[in-house]
Amino acid sequence: MSLRHALLGLIAEMDGASGYDLMKVFEISLGTVWQATQSQLYGELGKLTEGGLIEVSAEGPRGRKEYSITAAGRAELRRWMVETAPKPHRRDEVLLRVFFLDQVDPEEALGYMDRMIDALSGRLDDLARLEEIVPWEEEGGLTGNGRLTMEYGKRFMAMRRDWFVWARKQYAERRPETASEA
Repeated sequence: MSLRHALLGLIAEMDGASGYDLMKVFEISLGTVWQATQSQLYGELGKLTEGGLIEVSAEGPRGRKEYSITAAGRAELRRWMVETAPKPHRRDEVLLRVFFLDQVDPEEALGYMDRMIDALSGRLDDLARLEEIVPWEEEGGLTGNGRLTMEYGKRFMAMRRDWFVWARKQYAERRPETASEA
């Protein structure tokens, strides 16, 4: 997936959305599967506009631009959805660090796993709060497919958190000097 296609899809679903609106949706739902910074998002909006895939449909106060997808943009989104196979991404810095845990002191390794457990638990709490306030299926809200994506993110994070709880226990049990910390 590319940021280009993520934005085309969002603009197709949220006709008239501003860059700010799109950034909020990234943070709320797409952030579980694809992350983007504000500068990346606005840079890509410029490229999509220059390429004729989206257009500025309205300009508001303080330069606020609202975007709509063009016929060429819909064709590109469809081509990407139907004609191209997803590219698997196998890079995971979190697991790469786990692979090398024996290169740090056991206390540091356990600390890393504890921080991951805490961070994933916090993100799950954040998603639960967001899910309560998102206007699902309302005008300008997220579709049921957005809800499916959010649910995937929740389940994925819960699985990672549960895996870290298990991995921490395994690590502590195989190292006699940390067994009391299990």
